[in-house]
Amino acid sequence: MLTSIRSSMPLLLSTAFLLMGVGLLHTHIALQGRGLGFSVAMIGVLTSAYYAGFLVGTYTIPQLTHRIGHIRTFAFCAALLTLVVLIQALDPAYGVWLVLRVLQGMMLVGLYAIIESWLNAASDPRHRSSVFAIYMMVNLGASATAQQFLRIRGEGFVLFCVVAILFCIASLPVVASHQSQPQLRAMPKVQIRRLFRLAPTALVSALLSGLALGAFWGLLPLYAVARGLGVGGIGTYMSVAIAGGVVLQWPLGRFSDRIDRRLALSLISATAALAALVNLLLPNIGAAAMVVIFVFGGMSFTLYPIAVAHLVDYVDRDELLAASSTVLLVNGVGSAVGPLVAGALMNLLQPQLLFVWFAVLDLMIASYAFYRFIHRKREVTSDDNFVPLVNTTPSSLDLHSSE
Repeated sequence: MLTSIRSSMPLLLSTAFLLMGVGLLHTHIALQGRGLGFSVAMIGVLTSAYYAGFLVGTYTIPQLTHRIGHIRTFAFCAALLTLVVLIQALDPAYGVWLVLRVLQGMMLVGLYAIIESWLNAASDPRHRSSVFAIYMMVNLGASATAQQFLRIRGEGFVLFCVVAILFCIASLPVVASHQSQPQLRAMPKVQIRRLFRLAPTALVSALLSGLALGAFWGLLPLYAVARGLGVGGIGTYMSVAIAGGVVLQWPLGRFSDRIDRRLALSLISATAALAALVNLLLPNIGAAAMVVIFVFGGMSFTLYPIAVAHLVDYVDRDELLAASSTVLLVNGVGSAVGPLVAGALMNLLQPQLLFVWFAVLDLMIASYAFYRFIHRKREVTSDDNFVPLVNTTPSSLDLHSSE
């Protein structure tokens, strides 16, 4: 186990700095955009543009990797991503930001793909699940830590520079690594219709959780602004929400191993909906609100991995990559649409409707998963194992295909 972790350390270091940059970038764009006079709906469109680029990059960046290799593609994506962030700092025009957000999504999905596939290749097959669990904790932990950079004083340009610095540092461990590059694989095919017949709960949950978390990343900082938090308070609020995902993901995942995953999805999403509704009753963001957002974040960040684990229970090993590609595509579509709808609701009515949006989506997951649980029974076997996953690329399930 320690050998696997040591061999993966350069990739984990790259992940930490990359995700710190990404976490800070998401929040800073929302706050900076608000300062520039963009409406909540306009900022929602920016978030959707990022996820649209994410989806495009899932298909285009792997082709570049096949031509020039993992290390060169990583260096190319990191350099272009840094350039895009600095251009965004220099030009506040909304149209320019829209294009740059698409490019950011494309470059980041390429970086995620390289890190994840390399992690899978570098890890001992006996320990891949544990290494990937550590990767998940590094991912969310870095995102939570990044929110504290919001406390840095200065103009908006300063934080864009901090993001660019973090992206540059992230490229160094991978570029300097002596590890051999992973073997290139053919891109899997999308199988939405067939997989919906096999495990409809997985695809429905992936879509609805994408609708919720896409709005979470792009619009929760604006909700915090509307509730009267300063920049430092916003950073803490976001950090606590993401920390919930770090702390609760593994125990809730193990819980889903012991009962029918659809029942687990129903119970966890119902708890998330309850937390969202309780949040609506709180007069301000104090200690109680921090506890509520911790619970909400912990439940919300667990739904997608459990949905994927449920899908894995129903597909053959040789279909695993195609299945993961499909469910990630469905989740990505939700992540692109969610900020558009939630942003429009917040802009036209009131910011508190963001948590109404969360509650409605979580109740839909809970209802559908419970309906499927009642109408189609399945046995839980000792082979059903939860693995924490990151909502990134089709390569995030490569580890299963060789176990």
